[in-house]
Amino acid sequence: MMNPAPEDLLPRRAAEICRGTRRLMADLGFYGLTEMPLANNRRADIAAIGPGGDIWMIEIKSSIADFKSDHKWREYMDFCDRLSFAVADDFPQDLIPPEAGLIVADAFYGAVIRDAPESRLVAARRKAVTLRFARLAAARLSSVSNTGWTQGDDGLTSPLP
Repeated sequence: MMNPAPEDLLPRRAAEICRGTRRLMADLGFYGLTEMPLANNRRADIAAIGPGGDIWMIEIKSSIADFKSDHKWREYMDFCDRLSFAVADDFPQDLIPPEAGLIVADAFYGAVIRDAPESRLVAARRKAVTLRFARLAAARLSSVSNTGWTQGDDGLTSPLP
């Protein structure tokens, strides 16, 4: 069997960085959603809300080419209090711009290497982003809870055997 090409491993690497970053965020009291659509038609890799309502967004970069080909990250800044990049430990950290924080992660955990500068959202934008976050989380939870259910003989809905 042939070894996969490095570019074929990038989706797995991105998933590993995402998993470790979400575990780190949870330890910091921030719970996040992946692939959250924003009002400007962009999609945040991770959007997370903290215990005080702070909204952080994290852009995952699995390679230098991925980082260099993506110039839309600044468009996320209008929808969060802090924006960070999450990368693997072999990513050249000096590429990450100072306007963003830096997280280094693997599949198991992550570390905040540089805090993201804070730029507080105005109240109306915070409410809109929080509502979008809550509705997306509820929709995903509803979808998961409905998976595998069919109507039973008694007319009630019951799980598959």
